[in-house]
Amino acid sequence: MTDLGARLSAIDEQIADAARRAGRDATEISRIVVTKFHPAELVRELASLGVREVGENRQQELSVKRDELEALDLTWHFIGQAQTNKAAAIRRSADIVHSVDRVRLADALHRAVEDDSVLDVLVQINLTPDAGRGGVQPAEAAALAEHVLALPSLRLRGVMAVAPLDEEPASAFARLHRVAEEVRGVAPDATWISAGMTGDFAEAIAAGATHLRIGSAITGPRPDRG
Repeated sequence: MTDLGARLSAIDEQIADAARRAGRDATEISRIVVTKFHPAELVRELASLGVREVGENRQQELSVKRDELEALDLTWHFIGQAQTNKAAAIRRSADIVHSVDRVRLADALHRAVEDDSVLDVLVQINLTPDAGRGGVQPAEAAALAEHVLALPSLRLRGVMAVAPLDEEPASAFARLHRVAEEVRGVAPDATWISAGMTGDFAEAIAAGATHLRIGSAITGPRPDRG
């Protein structure tokens, strides 16, 4: 087994263990491999190991890799902060956008539709008091969800968040779970919770996460961009 395969297997075992401890079925949890800054060849190797869901933080990198790997059976998740002027490019390359955090971005993604396709999206929640961080404040999440529901080319799947560095992940994800319930109050089908990275996915699973975003624990250190 390659080092990449060994790391992938180790993470999958840890996910299964965390799911068992939480009384959950691990098969209901999606593991997204974040390949930020890694070459397309690594994504190709991941696909050969059975990976089907990959995530990218930057629009340009997403677009280039998707074009190069078009023949592979992959689902591409855009998980980074999105600029409205890149909405069309994101929409062309992403199957799912995790980071819809404002009305203007939702509108831009909707306007960028070029056919009768429907784009899966999640509302990103800011779990910190810093308004400059990505994500809508929890109290505003339901209103943004209602706005997304009114855009026919978008399909609201649920919520996404990153746990703050200065708070215990379990506490942060418990708050996210409550926000997810509020969103489901206006969108009953929006059942996804995208939460949990390498250092906190066990806590995210315990709080009901359905999608985990895991990078370097699987891919190894990011390449030197210099």
